[in-house]
Amino acid sequence: MKRLLFLLLVVPFYLQAQQYNISLIPDSLTKNANAVVRMDETSVVIKSSGHAVVTHKYAVTILNEEGNRFAVYSNDYDKLHSLRDISGHLFDANGKQLRSVKSKDIADESDNDFSLATDSRVKSHNFYWRIYPYTVEYEDEQEYYTMFNLPYWMPVNAEHLAVQQSRFTVEAPAGFKLHYKAFNYAAAPQTTANDKTTVLSWQLNNVQPVEREYLSPAWQELTTAVYLAAETFSLNQYEGHMDSWQSLGSFMGSLYAGRDELPDNVKQDVHRLADGLGTQKEKIKVLYKYMQQNTRYISVQLGIGGWQPFDAKFVAAKRYGDCKALSNYMKALLKEAGIEGNCVIISSGRNVNKGLWEDFPANYFNHVILCVPVAKDTTWLECTSQTMAPGFLGNFTDARQALLLAADGGHVVWTPRYTAKDNQQLRSVQAQINEEGNLVADVHTEFTGLQEEERHMLMYDVSKDDREKYLNETLNLPTYKVEQMDFKEQEADIPKVNETLRISAPGYATVSGKRMFIEANLFNKSGRLPAATQPRRYDIEFRSSFRDEDSVHIAIPAGYKAESMPQDVHLAKGFGSYTIHFEIKGNTIVLYRSLERIAGRYPASLYPEFAKFYADMYAADRKRIVLVKE
Repeated sequence: MKRLLFLLLVVPFYLQAQQYNISLIPDSLTKNANAVVRMDETSVVIKSSGHAVVTHKYAVTILNEEGNRFAVYSNDYDKLHSLRDISGHLFDANGKQLRSVKSKDIADESDNDFSLATDSRVKSHNFYWRIYPYTVEYEDEQEYYTMFNLPYWMPVNAEHLAVQQSRFTVEAPAGFKLHYKAFNYAAAPQTTANDKTTVLSWQLNNVQPVEREYLSPAWQELTTAVYLAAETFSLNQYEGHMDSWQSLGSFMGSLYAGRDELPDNVKQDVHRLADGLGTQKEKIKVLYKYMQQNTRYISVQLGIGGWQPFDAKFVAAKRYGDCKALSNYMKALLKEAGIEGNCVIISSGRNVNKGLWEDFPANYFNHVILCVPVAKDTTWLECTSQTMAPGFLGNFTDARQALLLAADGGHVVWTPRYTAKDNQQLRSVQAQINEEGNLVADVHTEFTGLQEEERHMLMYDVSKDDREKYLNETLNLPTYKVEQMDFKEQEADIPKVNETLRISAPGYATVSGKRMFIEANLFNKSGRLPAATQPRRYDIEFRSSFRDEDSVHIAIPAGYKAESMPQDVHLAKGFGSYTIHFEIKGNTIVLYRSLERIAGRYPASLYPEFAKFYADMYAADRKRIVLVKE
């Protein structure tokens, strides 16, 4: 009997110690992995349209130094989402427990970032263990006081991360309408139901790391993900529906209702500025400038303030606001001038596909802009910038679907997609090389559209010293100095920056005896050489189109003639074209180069053509002209 009691007490501890033994990880999961998720259990229990409990327990084995980032626990909370019951444990390679988390070890900090005011906070912990491999296990519980946004499941959420086991379970009251959208999960979820609840469950086992390929599609297209949306929800005192984009737009519109009333002094400013102008476009431009000059962007994330804007009078008085408040304020300015504008909620930045799927109304938005639907000439306004041109969005919000808020609800719209003609870099170079191989060049470049954004940032967002440092580190020359620089911007629907540089590059040409070796393509060498033999798994995706043109004239020292000239190269494929031409006219080397890329998604089967295109361009960009002294 004593032996049986001893076994009953000891065996569970032995099994727990064995649970995270490194030997239990299949070899297939450690290849190309920096960490392996041993177990990942997320349970979402929906109580009502305004309440859910989410528990999460996971363990991850860290294989090497690169995997340490997966060992950090971090979770946020605010007035709409509580966080409690955090526990954590550290195990060695054999699965032996080494440490446990104590409440005093958990950091609790304001998640303020760039926010003026926020109730969002972050709890975090790190064991800072560095004897590999090791395993960390964490568990926590959250309460959601709104179903406006729900957790999503993405077991493999980064490169070089394998997953041994992951499960996502959602329990809802019987009759509660819950929608989901799954990526790369072919089977239907396991479903159990009775007269009180319905339970959906998704599970993955033994998933190898995902290696993101160059120019691959959005991450959720490469890995498994499940997103949730409640058809009915509450947010503080507001009730809403997500059964369609129209109904979600109606709810969002209700958060903006009655918040566009301007103070009298601002109304007077509107009429003083706009009444004498002849066209709506002129009025939009002058009022946009007024908004930029009289406000600044500051994020505000307080409770429902994460979704509801400050009213226009508040913005006018305080002269600041977040994206919602500034867009609403601009809308109010236009309304006073007799022009209708619509706020547009959007998923901004690189994450362009997580935010609007036409068949899945859900709230995965993070930004607001303004649309002014003038007949045949719709104007889009980014209201958080004090320097952007009216009518131009940039790559933060271009070329994606978004939700326009109108009187009759939400409408799915596309933001502008800029063409290669819009996004140009047109460069003209006049240079001289002396007999020592030293080069001096006068460079004039016209940047337009998306290619203008970086130069716009250099003009307005960095100091003169940082601008000089940037230009002295990023041009495609081995050794050089920017002696002079000048920038001029031209505002338009497609803005333009003219950049003028004077550059000295000592020893640019290689001199050997009576020969001189010169790379005539001075500034625009392709920098990426895709692996030619790599088997391609995913489609090739170009997010944007562009066109580069370089016209280079290099005066060479007297008495030199061409001994060897590179062959011209012309490449043309469905995804783009490239031309480079070399010649010598008198004592001047002349080079013309053009590259055009066409946005689109191209099948992985085209990868060999794509790799050869870029390999040929890479080589041609670096061809040398050989001069010999007569």
